[in-house]
Amino acid sequence: MINAIINGIQIQVEQGTTILDAAKKANIKIPTLCKHPDLDPTAACGICIVKIKGSDKMARSCCTEIEEGMDITTHDAEITAIRRTVLELILSNHPNACLTCIRNQNCELQSIAAEFGIAEEPFEKILSEEKIDESIKTIVLEPEKCIKCGRCVQACQDMQNVWALSFVNRGIKTKIAPAAEFKLAESPCVSCGQCSAYCPVGSIYEYDETSTVWNALNDPSKYCVAQIAPAVRVAIGESFGMESGELATGKLYSLLKRMGFKAVFDTNFGADVTIVEEATEFVKRLRGGEGILPLISSCCPGWVDFMEKFHSDMIPNFSTCKSPHEILATLAKTYYAQKTNIPASDIFMASIMPCIAKKFEVHRSKEMYASGNQDVDVSITTRELVKMIKQTGIDFAALTDSEPDHILADYSGGGTIFGVTGGVMEAGLRTINYLITGKNLEKFDLKDVRGLKGVKEADIRIGEHDLKVAVAHGLGNVEYLMNKIRAARETGQNPPYHFIEAMACPGGCIGGGGQPRNVNDAVRNLRINGLYADDKNCKHRNCHDNPQIKQLYKEFLGEPGGTKSQELLHLYYRKREEYKSYRETDFLF
Repeated sequence: MINAIINGIQIQVEQGTTILDAAKKANIKIPTLCKHPDLDPTAACGICIVKIKGSDKMARSCCTEIEEGMDITTHDAEITAIRRTVLELILSNHPNACLTCIRNQNCELQSIAAEFGIAEEPFEKILSEEKIDESIKTIVLEPEKCIKCGRCVQACQDMQNVWALSFVNRGIKTKIAPAAEFKLAESPCVSCGQCSAYCPVGSIYEYDETSTVWNALNDPSKYCVAQIAPAVRVAIGESFGMESGELATGKLYSLLKRMGFKAVFDTNFGADVTIVEEATEFVKRLRGGEGILPLISSCCPGWVDFMEKFHSDMIPNFSTCKSPHEILATLAKTYYAQKTNIPASDIFMASIMPCIAKKFEVHRSKEMYASGNQDVDVSITTRELVKMIKQTGIDFAALTDSEPDHILADYSGGGTIFGVTGGVMEAGLRTINYLITGKNLEKFDLKDVRGLKGVKEADIRIGEHDLKVAVAHGLGNVEYLMNKIRAARETGQNPPYHFIEAMACPGGCIGGGGQPRNVNDAVRNLRINGLYADDKNCKHRNCHDNPQIKQLYKEFLGEPGGTKSQELLHLYYRKREEYKSYRETDFLF
């Protein structure tokens, strides 16, 4: 332990603690712009400077470890004046476009400028003339607003190992862009959106498609339906004064009906179908049928994109099962359309997702048109829905709960935990156990695959089989598992795992690139706990026990993995160019 003094207060912290974190423990807030709890300090902004007694220079608290006996001053007139000057210099390179910025009232630069009472700009404005890059149609880069904090570069390179973004040029011409100043559509970008989640200003954000939804809702010829992903219900309330992790499922059903959707479904139902199909596929492979092991989950479009670009040798291992929202959309335009006598061509399906990559997934290949139409017409993020709610004037937090359209909305506990890292694995093992033994697990909670550890490995005994499973979240962690598989192949050994779950975003979908911002592990854990609580409160904990799922197979699909399921609910993969992001007809057929 280290003993020191901060602003006259005696503190004791663990060795290796930075001055910034030590100050937090003493309930002292040091302002920052570039530092984020998930990322290594870069000391890029210079706002977190402090004085250390005996030193003739100021230290940047985000990257300076506290030492025994340090006497630190975090606030005085000189420090405040320097911080103000740094802010004024940053603002001299930043446009005064707050009223038209997507981050208005939710911008870290705007907030800190207000805290310092910045009322005038003493320095000449020198703005970038770089054009907005929306070439990929999922993520938008607006270079003029970039403050060069480097968070997005860290997220893209170190956390995700994608390397779509880099620092380009030097000095005043420095900017964040793909290498060689290419467009995003010419980069390795997989649209995971983590860059936008960490951007403190309005320089990186999701491609806005709210107008597409409003236009459909105002078109009397369209029968508008919506579905909500599991992770949305434990995060959206944060934007309306609710606690992180607080379930808002019933409120979302009420909201969407008041907005004008004719039917409201739940992606958790699609997750139940996904598990029934994927578990069936796994058991066939385990018993020596078609396909090889390990089976790798395929419900995360960012991971699928990454796999097709950089790990195409793993295509034979990938589950062919579509993601839950694509499955539900296909069923809405086939099964639901038949039962209600509504032409599939009239149905407009809006998916509300925690994910930016879903914007690409909805038209990534011909399999996404299994109903004869584009199955998902538009995918919007949680953040986009928040914006739409505010436009309606509806008091979201005050809404009472209502029911969805049960035919494609009733779900099991296994379906709702799809939103957390390890959830697909846990739900899958519950059903795999039933398919192998004919019995349900006595204890549904498989805690070995839970939590925020980057890679989780477990041994599970099911019937006569000793299964080795692994879970990874964050694309950098997924690389570790892929390399282990390759090493075993090269040496002629058995695969190190039987079943793998991979998610592109830290924490899984609850930490998706389209979720409300200002996320850290504490927030992720609250969201995770909300979904596990939902799981425990479900009447049916197993996907295969959902009565509506049983009815679906009886009336429409036939047996899991059968001909109709393969036609509607499964897809194929192909190797893709590493430095090109496909859009619509480029990759459709």
